[in-house]
Amino acid sequence: METETQRREVIAIRNLWAGYDREQVLEDINLTVYEGDFIGLIGPNGGGKTTLIRVLLGLLPPTRGEVRIMGRPVQEGRREVGYVPQVVEFDRAFPISVWDVTRMGRLGQRRLLQRYTPEDDACVAEALRQVEMFDLRRRPIGELSGGQRQRVYIARALATRPKILLLDEPTSSVDPQVSSDIYELLWELNEQVTILLISHDMGAISSYVKTVGCLNRRLFYHGGQEITAEMLELAYQCPIDLIAHGVPHRVFAKHAHEAQQEEP
Repeated sequence: METETQRREVIAIRNLWAGYDREQVLEDINLTVYEGDFIGLIGPNGGGKTTLIRVLLGLLPPTRGEVRIMGRPVQEGRREVGYVPQVVEFDRAFPISVWDVTRMGRLGQRRLLQRYTPEDDACVAEALRQVEMFDLRRRPIGELSGGQRQRVYIARALATRPKILLLDEPTSSVDPQVSSDIYELLWELNEQVTILLISHDMGAISSYVKTVGCLNRRLFYHGGQEITAEMLELAYQCPIDLIAHGVPHRVFAKHAHEAQQEEP
């Protein structure tokens, strides 16, 4: 089995403090993300999850500490990051197609006013096939279901051909079945791209990600998949009943990828 020292370090967060004005939101955060990781972070509202994303995207400079992406400062390394925001506001009557929304992901790869190239189109087509939306590429995005739109937003992030996929509450606006479908998709994509996501869905987090952490100003992360009562009480600062966190405590049906793993 490949050890962490043999895998490539893609995100390095060291002694990170960050916040707004004089209020510190993140305190002494340390995290190493390796190539191929699928990390889920949970935590209460106001705990700093969105602030951490802003730091990783280069939108908020640290107060103290250091963040490096692919061994480079954030302003350089963020080009390797595909981002899927929590909520995308848009006018459903606006006549923009699935193809055009996905192609927006290529804007950061070009000079201002430069035309799209055949390479751009190839990246867009590949991304839409990855999320199984290529056949609907000419459909106005306003006509899609919530789950279909989320797949398009993931495709838009993939169109940049990122090495890291960063997602903020990717299933917050869809029903449980669609949520499971999205996590199955992310599990498949993880074979090609490193994933770091934020979610309130503890059941999905414990079922799909490889490792999980709790973030509430400070990060409680031990590099394992289980969400323990101790981690939750430290992060939420109150007793939390666990719904599912690993095989002994699981109360949900196994997901497709888990069943495949158990087949002889």
